[in-house]
Amino acid sequence: MVNELGFAPWDDPGAAPLIRIERVSKRFGDFAAIDDLTLDIYPREFFALLGPSGCGKTTLMRMLAGFEAPSAGGLVIDGQDMAGVAPNKRAVNMMFQSYALFPHLSVWDNIAFGLKRDRMAKPAIADRVDEMLKLVQLDGFARRKPHQISGGQRQRVALARSLAKAPKLLLLDEPLGALDKKLREETQFELMEIQEQTGTTFVIVTHDQEEAMTVASRVAVMEAGRLVQVDTPDRIYEQPNSVYVADFIGDVNLIEGRVGALGDTVRLDWAEGRSLTGQAGGALTPGAAATLVIRPEKIAIARDEPTEANRVRGKILDIGYLGNLSTYHVALPEGPVVKCSVTNRSRLSRRDFTWDDEVWVSWSDTAGLVLGA
Repeated sequence: MVNELGFAPWDDPGAAPLIRIERVSKRFGDFAAIDDLTLDIYPREFFALLGPSGCGKTTLMRMLAGFEAPSAGGLVIDGQDMAGVAPNKRAVNMMFQSYALFPHLSVWDNIAFGLKRDRMAKPAIADRVDEMLKLVQLDGFARRKPHQISGGQRQRVALARSLAKAPKLLLLDEPLGALDKKLREETQFELMEIQEQTGTTFVIVTHDQEEAMTVASRVAVMEAGRLVQVDTPDRIYEQPNSVYVADFIGDVNLIEGRVGALGDTVRLDWAEGRSLTGQAGGALTPGAAATLVIRPEKIAIARDEPTEANRVRGKILDIGYLGNLSTYHVALPEGPVVKCSVTNRSRLSRRDFTWDDEVWVSWSDTAGLVLGA
């Protein structure tokens, strides 16, 4: 959606970033939580820091907020060097996973709290709080206490309070982690709409790949304090730059082998006398170890032998029924188990395949990506 609207300042050499992180490291004793990291984030971006626990994403967010100081390197926000700038002096606000609402205050007073501390005039506070209540669609809940509203509504109160002071940057630390799956998915789209309406730059920390891919204009995949890949969600998914990224984002099949012939496509020799083809995912050397990356939804399953060059016969080992999809685990004679996803267009009782069936799996020459080891 973002690219369709033409919003891509990261592709404009003349665009000035709101956040400039230059060779930042953060050490706790001998442990490097952030290791020589450089990153630009632009105004109006919805940027996601994504990675497993311990990868450094929360440490990076805490440095942006001012709760931690870099051990080396520099942080610049809106043209100002953040060295020595206290958290309350930054044009930054943070929304915590726990929401941190005051239980004894009403929704209205929770939103107004920061504005009162800044000694804003009472009429201006009233106007701003009313504006925030409308933004998060809680006009009728102003006088309720946090325990009198739902979890999703509390999340929106916390968001309204974070936005009330009109920060240039809003940091969101696992903001939807406490919500159930359906409400979390609904709230993701609400967050996107609010971010677009306000024009505030959002940086979200999450370990939920689907959440990052849904809300973000760009995603930074992190590992061990470093950036592995920073790109738009579609490129992260379709053009991962490493096996780590491919395996971390979504479901994927990984078939290991060695690089054969190089041309418009790459031949991967993966078993005795057997080869597959895919697109090159970077520089490759003939004979070097490599991995074919292929997403389950790009694989077709059939009882009769297909015409695709990439076709392998196997036996159905397991079936996962996900409602809208069925995932088939097909064991190949050479050892790997390949997963393929099929849309359930008919009822379960009319499924074409079942356990232990002999089937063919196949995909096009350009559906898979060959990545170096």
